[in-house]
Amino acid sequence: MEIVAVHQGFEAQARRTPDAVAVSWGAEQMTYRELDRRSNQLAHRLAELGAGHDRPVAVLMERTPDLVVALLAVLKAGGCYLPLHSAYPIERMTAILSRSGDPVLLTDAVTARRSLPGRGPVLLADADEQLPDLPEDPLDLPCHPAQLAYVMYTSGSSGEPKGVAVTHRDVLGLVADSSWDTGWHQRVPMLAPYAFDVSTYELWVPLLRGGQVVIPPPGDLDVGVLTDLVKQASVTGLHLTAGLFRLVAEEAPQCLAGVREVLTGGDVVSPTAVRRVLDACPETVVRVMYGPTETTLFATHARFAAPFTAAGAVPIGVALDGMRAYILDDGLRPVAAGSVGELFLAGVGVARGYAGRPDLTAERFVADCVQGDGRRMYRTGDLARWTADGQIDFVGRADDQVKIRGFRVELSEVEAVLSQCPGLLDVAVVAWEPEPGDKAVAAFAVAAGADLDAGTVRDYAAGRLPEYMVPGSVTMLPALPLTPNGKLDRKALPRPTPRAAGPARRGPAGSLEEALCELFADVLGVTSVGVDDDFFERGGHSLLAMRLIARIQDLTNVRITMRTLFDTATVSSLAEQLRGQPSRSPAR
Repeated sequence: MEIVAVHQGFEAQARRTPDAVAVSWGAEQMTYRELDRRSNQLAHRLAELGAGHDRPVAVLMERTPDLVVALLAVLKAGGCYLPLHSAYPIERMTAILSRSGDPVLLTDAVTARRSLPGRGPVLLADADEQLPDLPEDPLDLPCHPAQLAYVMYTSGSSGEPKGVAVTHRDVLGLVADSSWDTGWHQRVPMLAPYAFDVSTYELWVPLLRGGQVVIPPPGDLDVGVLTDLVKQASVTGLHLTAGLFRLVAEEAPQCLAGVREVLTGGDVVSPTAVRRVLDACPETVVRVMYGPTETTLFATHARFAAPFTAAGAVPIGVALDGMRAYILDDGLRPVAAGSVGELFLAGVGVARGYAGRPDLTAERFVADCVQGDGRRMYRTGDLARWTADGQIDFVGRADDQVKIRGFRVELSEVEAVLSQCPGLLDVAVVAWEPEPGDKAVAAFAVAAGADLDAGTVRDYAAGRLPEYMVPGSVTMLPALPLTPNGKLDRKALPRPTPRAAGPARRGPAGSLEEALCELFADVLGVTSVGVDDDFFERGGHSLLAMRLIARIQDLTNVRITMRTLFDTATVSSLAEQLRGQPSRSPAR
């Protein structure tokens, strides 16, 4: 039988290796046979609730084996999954569900205790008692490769998130690429939030090739958790965003020893980071991946192995097997090697378009005028050039889209949300680097009166935007600087500064608090930190928190978690926590 759908590919693999481990979570394991059986049952229940051809089923769950069951079941029921990120504000999730017609919401017992968005039916995917008498055989519905597999929402330049509609053909094209033929992606940890496109690699490459999806322990990722996971699960392949890859390279590159291939991308990759990882792990291959959600995930790749010399920018490589990359000028004509143009991508991974937005689809998905075969290409908005040896160098953006810790952010969407803040007269949003390689969002706001301050503006954004889109710095100005023709003069904006500490600052008491104050200040990129300053209120975020945790463990030989830092985010409270913990050798 010709395989035209993702779940068909899984079912074929389950018939070949029914007793092989498909999903592992600590000491727990689920075989291909068990995953097939459980997803079949849930698919029957979803079909009863109306799931079907191109109908979305929203998924809002913790990262557990039940999540893998749920996503596979949606496909088996003929539907497409609509992943929601638990870190999204309720208002954002509700808006996405409303645009999708308030579909069935698949959730779990933990998430169901929270206030859930949406008005459609809610089904607990981890409650086996809901599926006692349902058939274990597949629904065996007709499939077509152009049928939707998922709709994934990204930041939108129009001021609203947009849903990228990806088909079964797109996913199968990625899975079929020969870069996976090495067998190095047999045990892959699911590190990325499943509402982001990297989960396509982390789920379907191993599951359709006889491998194993490794579910990390609950809680936030840090270097210690990653070290333990790589060792205990014998991870063979994984993906780290460019920011996380750089952090691991700087703090603990040896934690990747034993991994056969490390994928990284989502932003500019540091050549120094590549060198540090390959120096520490000479048997490991680093593969730089590039591709927007609109091309399913990866479109180009560049392979690096030891010995490696960090010289110049790291290229994004050449097109994957089923993809084509063009660098075109303003007239959509190919540019010569060394000349800068816009990068266009064509081939098997190009998505159907934006769900419910034919206008945006027509703007970004255009006829492939180079191949002239009647198919479409996606205009990325990225500027690039061909190198002398036929690889692609990323140069920058042609618009105001940026990557924040691997997440795509349209600055115009942040501006659109902030412009609705009561009492705000004007606002401009820019990207800046508090430290080299660490991008953040900064806002400049003009208040209509004296009652509105920077903290209120930031709180307004935090209630409506994902954490990575919330401005880390809000600067209040009497007016935005303008050019002579009345446009925003971005060059005249002052340099953003990290959020200041409160007026009352207490100094450290003892050597531990003094050392922690120095670590906090160094990681945050500020001159000093008081013992009562909150790390996150001073501008800390998840990647900086991982860096801080690694350095605290080096200092104290005490293992702490991301949750500990969230709960004890000041020097004084963290010092008290550390004093109560036994010293141990660092896990990394």
